[in-house]
Amino acid sequence: QVQLVESGGGLVQDGDSLRLSCAASGRNFSDYVMGWFRQAPGKEREMVARTTWSGDRTYLAGYVKGRFAVSSDNVKNTVYLQMNSLKPEDTAHYYCAAGIWSGRPSSYSYWGQGTQVTVSS
Repeated sequence: QVQLVESGGGLVQDGDSLRLSCAASGRNFSDYVMGWFRQAPGKEREMVARTTWSGDRTYLAGYVKGRFAVSSDNVKNTVYLQMNSLKPEDTAHYYCAAGIWSGRPSSYSYWGQGTQVTVSS
């Protein structure tokens, strides 16, 4: 199976930046698409970004375009979510996941434990 461990969350102020990391390991993890999701209290889990390990295909949700970027590092077996110009509405628990090229949470087979991002106004 695939193991995923997120890190990099924290409490920041409106306009600040954070970089989330997701370290991947396990059998054939490089065959999977890597997705970033977030879930705020009382809200559905939503896709933020996804990428292939090669970086030839990437996706960013419309509400984060121009502010966030997703990337992968094949040497470190780590995917990143760079978050700039953070807003209070970005506050959520952020998860990385391994699956297929899809924006649906159900299309992802493996999930990390998540990391909390809180943006104060």
